[in-house]
Amino acid sequence: MYNYVKALHIIFIVTWFSGLFYMVRLFVYNAEAAAKPEPERTILQDQFRIMIRRLWMGITWPSAILTLIFGPWMMIMLGSVPAWLAIKLGFVVGLYAYHFSLQAIYSQQMRGDFRWSSQRLRIYNEVATIFLVAIVMLVVVKQNMSWVWGLLGLFLFVILLMSAIRIYKIIRTRSK
Repeated sequence: MYNYVKALHIIFIVTWFSGLFYMVRLFVYNAEAAAKPEPERTILQDQFRIMIRRLWMGITWPSAILTLIFGPWMMIMLGSVPAWLAIKLGFVVGLYAYHFSLQAIYSQQMRGDFRWSSQRLRIYNEVATIFLVAIVMLVVVKQNMSWVWGLLGLFLFVILLMSAIRIYKIIRTRSK
């Protein structure tokens, strides 16, 4: 039974992350559409609103809830909480905080309130990537990982990611 619960947990983690990654991209496109002239702005925003709502309510939220059901169920079946799992759960709490912050952006954009620039959203999109790397490394490497090397690796990954975003922005700006 444990392996079935674990498989379902992994499936819903994958669909949840897929939703988180694509959701912020849709936020970026919707924010950029707000700067377009009419009638293009209205046409694009109406379409993005539909896509955002369907992704958020049809895939992302259900996946987050099902992940939250199957994760604790696995923990109960496991019978204990090893140190690596406790640390992973800290990252999972952070991931849910990120999810709720996207809910706030979702609510704003559904009202036509664009407080976040497309560039800021592009950077914020990478927060899910950081959580993904941290959580997967903890699950796979577990006790074999040195905390110092793990934190250093995560810090270097964040620097690399932010550098890649900056380089992409330069390339995108030059190509316009």
